[in-house]
Amino acid sequence: MAKNIVTIDIYMEPTTQARLANLCGPLDDNLKQIERRMGVEISHRDNLFQVVGRPEIAKPVSNMLRDLYIETQPVKGVMTDILPDTVHLALEQCRALQQNPDQNSYGKELYIKTRKGLIKPRNANQQEYVANILKHDITFGIGPAGTGKTYLAVACAIDALEHQKVRRILLTRPAVEAGEKLGFLPGDLSQKVDPYLRPLYDALFEMLGFEKVAHLIEKNVIEVAPLAYMRGRTFNDAFIILDESQNTTAEQMKMFLTRIGFNSKAVITGDITQIDLPHHVTSGLRQSIEVLGGITDISFNFFESGDIVRHQLVAQVVDAYQRFDTLQSRLKAENKAQRLSLDSSPSTQENS
Repeated sequence: MAKNIVTIDIYMEPTTQARLANLCGPLDDNLKQIERRMGVEISHRDNLFQVVGRPEIAKPVSNMLRDLYIETQPVKGVMTDILPDTVHLALEQCRALQQNPDQNSYGKELYIKTRKGLIKPRNANQQEYVANILKHDITFGIGPAGTGKTYLAVACAIDALEHQKVRRILLTRPAVEAGEKLGFLPGDLSQKVDPYLRPLYDALFEMLGFEKVAHLIEKNVIEVAPLAYMRGRTFNDAFIILDESQNTTAEQMKMFLTRIGFNSKAVITGDITQIDLPHHVTSGLRQSIEVLGGITDISFNFFESGDIVRHQLVAQVVDAYQRFDTLQSRLKAENKAQRLSLDSSPSTQENS
């Protein structure tokens, strides 16, 4: 058994006590989480860390610790906190690399610097998604909640703005409850639609800080608006994100895609399993997959439950609902086939 166990030494240099404490967490909670979920033992003294475990696990864990330590490097004098959520995301990436060690990694090339610190893709699909955003003018990110579709798109938009690749950022999403329900909300129109746009604000605040976002919105460098405001406008030198696009109609999707002007990028995110439109209305996102799938300059990126980087139970919840929906669809199909069989049977025709 001992022959299958290795010890890997890691020297964290240059180092400070604050960065080491940040990496380890209060009472070494971060290290304990890694030990519990990966089945390794981690010890440390000053800047020397040791990982003990099976070689196929100990090596990825060692690389993960180095990456987490890099994230403690202060950006503009502000250190990024290594929180339990940060460790969870790193563990998910570590497991993905463990399952497919030969996959191409864009990690070092695709780091995105924000006030929050370094933001990087956490798995192969996220890496490909970010790479396609950088490469294509129109990119679709389609998949369940928690896969980082909107978050990474906002990070890419901020990066493009700060590197002066675009002059403004436009974030939009459909308000599917627009109409009578909207009228019962307090405030003027902008305040009424604010709840629908809150997830986009949250991503901006996390990456840039409240004061800077407020300043950029005041200068109209960042605009967050409902999809209805897009009609009749053309956006040049802009990074445009359409979120929750599964709730656009076919007409709205076409209208949005034709708003894109010169030197602009558009990212469209959505989840076709969470369409809130009436049953008789075609989802613009679902139709766009069929209509635009043959255009090579448009990138379609599909995420699965295994790409979810939120709480580990979220992926299990998504899988459970997918199994339930599949079962319900099969039962409906069987019942329909049975009714058709009965309707076409000789006895039924004679009675009619």
